[in-house]
Amino acid sequence: MKISFNWLKDFIDIQQSPEEIGKVLTATGLEVEAIEKIDAIQGGLAGIVLGEVLTCTKHPDADKLNITTVDIGGETPSQIVCGASNVAAGQKVVVATVGAVLYPTSGESFQIKKAKIRGVASEGMICAEDEIGLGNSHDGIMVLNTDLPNGTPASKYFNLEGDYLIEIGLTPNRADAASHYGVARDLKAALQLPMNNDPFSIPETSNIKHQTSNINIFVENFEACPRFCGVEIEGIEVKESPEWLKKYLQTIGLNPINNIVDITNYICHGFGQPMHAFDADEILGNKIIVQVPEKDTPFTTLDKTERKLSGFDLMICNAQEPMGIAGVFGGMKSGIKENTNRVFLEVAYFNPAWVRKTAQFHGLKTDASFRYERGTDPNMPPKMVRLAAKMVQELAGGTIVGDFQDIYPNPIQNLEIEVKHKHINRLIGKNLDDRLIKRILTDLDITVLEDDGKVMKVSIPPYRVDVTREADVIEEILRIYGFDNIELSENLRSDYLSDFPAVDVNALQLKISEALAANGFNEVMNLSLTKPAYNAAIKESVKGEEVPMLNPLSEDLSVMRQSMLFSGLESLAYNINRRQKDLQFFEFGRTYSKAMNNEQLTMNNEKKIISNKEQSNTPPSGAGGLYKETRHLALWLTGNRQSETWLNKKENVTFHDLASAIQRVLKTLKVKKFESIEADKTIFSYGLTYLINKKPVVSFGQVKPNLTKMTDVKQTVFYADFEWDYLCKQYSEKLVYQEVSKFPEVRRDLSLVIDKNISFEQIKQLAFKTEKNLLQEVNVFDVFEGESLGANKKSYSVSYSLQDKEKTLTDEVIDRSMQKLMSNYEKELGAVIRK
Repeated sequence: MKISFNWLKDFIDIQQSPEEIGKVLTATGLEVEAIEKIDAIQGGLAGIVLGEVLTCTKHPDADKLNITTVDIGGETPSQIVCGASNVAAGQKVVVATVGAVLYPTSGESFQIKKAKIRGVASEGMICAEDEIGLGNSHDGIMVLNTDLPNGTPASKYFNLEGDYLIEIGLTPNRADAASHYGVARDLKAALQLPMNNDPFSIPETSNIKHQTSNINIFVENFEACPRFCGVEIEGIEVKESPEWLKKYLQTIGLNPINNIVDITNYICHGFGQPMHAFDADEILGNKIIVQVPEKDTPFTTLDKTERKLSGFDLMICNAQEPMGIAGVFGGMKSGIKENTNRVFLEVAYFNPAWVRKTAQFHGLKTDASFRYERGTDPNMPPKMVRLAAKMVQELAGGTIVGDFQDIYPNPIQNLEIEVKHKHINRLIGKNLDDRLIKRILTDLDITVLEDDGKVMKVSIPPYRVDVTREADVIEEILRIYGFDNIELSENLRSDYLSDFPAVDVNALQLKISEALAANGFNEVMNLSLTKPAYNAAIKESVKGEEVPMLNPLSEDLSVMRQSMLFSGLESLAYNINRRQKDLQFFEFGRTYSKAMNNEQLTMNNEKKIISNKEQSNTPPSGAGGLYKETRHLALWLTGNRQSETWLNKKENVTFHDLASAIQRVLKTLKVKKFESIEADKTIFSYGLTYLINKKPVVSFGQVKPNLTKMTDVKQTVFYADFEWDYLCKQYSEKLVYQEVSKFPEVRRDLSLVIDKNISFEQIKQLAFKTEKNLLQEVNVFDVFEGESLGANKKSYSVSYSLQDKEKTLTDEVIDRSMQKLMSNYEKELGAVIRK
C-alpha cells in the first residue's frame, strides 16, 4: 500500500521525518518496506537558488555576453557569464550553482560546471524558465519580485515542495489501515497526537434543490449490500483537477483523470471507502437497482472488456441493464464523460465474501475490491457521500438535487468483548497501569463500557475487522505500547488464551479414505440396524447389552449393531451374489451398546460404567443404563488380489494383504510403536490385536466360517476393526524431524528354528529388549516348515538393522550385539540357531 507523506499530514500534525514515522508504523504492525523521495518536478530544483545581480558589464570578447557578479548567499559573490539580453544589475534571479543538474523542458539533462567562456571564468548559470523545467519560455532569464534572502532554495519560492512515498506491506487482517486516515489513526495512538480538524465534521452543504431526487434506489439483496448511500448533483463541469489533488494521486502512483473521478479516488485512498460516480443521464428509468442478474448476462467494464456474469455477481443496475460490478469495477457506458453534467454519487458497504467471490471469478483486482474484500467500515458511507458531494461542488460546481439517500435496514452493531486484566498482563509479559491501558484503547476508538478492576467490557467499532476476541484486544494494546518496551526476563516462555486446536476428525477421516481408495478399497455405508442373531453370535466379544428398537420395522432390523462385522458381510454377500467376488471394502461407522445396571457392573470387573464425558449423543436409558456410541473404521477383504488376466495369475488375498493395509493406515496416522497379541477367538479363526498403551486399537484376521455363513458368504473373508475414536486422540499433526545419520546401518541375518506356537512378535520384542541402543529394525524375510525340522517346528529367517548415530560400528561391537541376541533366543525361546 502506498502512502503520501504530505497527504498523511492533512490528518495528523506530525513533526517527525518520514524515516522516523516509518519506524513508528513498523513498530505498530504496519511494516514500512520502502521510503522514496518524490520531487514536484524532475530534480526538485536541487542546487538552484535565488540570487541578486550586483554588477553587469559587457564581455570584452563577445558582444552578446555579459559578465555579472551575483550574490547567492555565499561569503563572496559568484562571477557568472550570461548571454541573456535582459540581465541587469539589481535584479533578483534564479541561479543554478556549480554541481546542480538541470532538467530542461525539452532536451537532455546537464550538469553545471566551472568553465571559462571566451577566457572569462564562470561559476554557475542564471536561468530561464524552460532551462529548469518550469515552462516553455526562453525569451530571457526569469526576473523575480521577492524579498526572500539571497541563497533561498528556488523550490521554496516556487512552492514546489517535494513529497515522500511510504510503502507499507499491509497484511490482510489490517483492513482498518488501508487508507491515509487509517494510518493516521495508528499514529494518533502511537504518538499520542490529536487528529487534525475532523474530516467528518462536514458543514451543511449549500446550493441544494429542496425537492425529491429524480433517482430512486432499490436494494434487492441486503445480505450482499447491507448499506447503500447516494446523492444526485446536476449542473457540474467535468475538467482538470487542481494541482494539490493531482499531486496527491501522482505520489501514490495514480494518474489524474478528471475532477469527478479524482474525487472518488481521493475518498478511496484517503479514507479507505471505495465509491463510484455514475453519469446520471445513463441511469435509465431513473432507477438504481442493487441485484444479482442472471448468469451469462453480458456486461462491458471500464477497460472495454465484455464479461459474462457468473450468476452470483452483485450488480448496480438501472431499470434496463447493469451499470457496474458492485465493489469491483464500473461499467463503460455509465462512466463519467467530458460532457457529463449530471452525476449520481454512490457510496456503499458491501459484504466482503460477495466481493471476494466476484473479483476472483472475473480475475479483477482493483483498489475498490482490495478494500471491500478485507472489510470496510459500515458507518463510513453516509459521511463519505456528504464529503464527496461537498468536494464536487467545490471543484466542479453543480446543485444537489433532493436529500442524501441512506438505505440501511439492519444496522451493524459494535462488538462487545470481555477482557480480563490478569490476561492482559500475563500475555503481554508486563504489568501495565490500568490508566495506560484505557488510554491506548480510547486512542484506538475502543470504548471501555464497564470495568470492575478485574474484567473490562469493551465495545469494538466494526471497522476493526480483525479484533473479535479477548486475545485480539490484548494484541492491540501491546502493538501500541510497543514490543520493544517489553523487557526480556531471564526465563523466556510463551503463553496463550485458547486451548490447542483439536484434531479435525473429518479431515483425518478424509485423509484415510483417500489413502485406502488409492490402494484399491471401495467405501461402503451400511445400516446401523441389524438382526439380533448377529449380536448374539459374538456376545462374548462385545461389552454391554444390545440396544433394541422400541418399534422395529422388522425382525431383521430390530436392534442396533454392536459390531461392524455383519453389516460388511452383508455388503460382501450382495456383491458376491452378483458375481463380483474380488472385493475390498472399508467403512467409517458406529456401534451401539447399553451398559448393564450398577449391580451387574460391580460384579464384573471387566465392565465399567460409562462416564458422562465419554458419551457421544447418548441420552439416558429408560432401563437404568447408559447408551454408548463408538466410532470404528472397518476393512473387509475377500476373493482375489486382482482380476485374473493372461498376465496376472489367480491369487487369493491373504492375511498379510490385510496386515499391509493396516500398516498403511497406521503409518498415515503416524502410529509407529505398538504391541501385538492374539486376536479374539470369538470372531477370528486366527489374527492379531495391536495395542497402544495396553489399549486395543485394531483387531484383524480371518473371520470364522460359522460367522460368514450367517450372511451366506461361502468364501474366505479377512476383517479388521479399528477403534477410530482412540486412534484420533493419538494422532498429532506435528511433524518430527531428525538429522540424517552420517554413519551407515549394518545388516545381519539369523536363521532360527523354533516351536510353531512362537510368533514373530515375540522374536521382535525380545530383540529390542536385548539390544536397546543399536537395533533399528527387525524383519522376517523367510519362513519354512517341514519334516526335516522336526515335529511342531518352524524356521524363521530374520534380518537385523544396527546403527550407531554417533560413530561407525566396528565388527567387534556388531558381533557382541548379535551374540547377545542369539544367547537370549536360545535361553528364553528355546531357539536353535542355524549356522
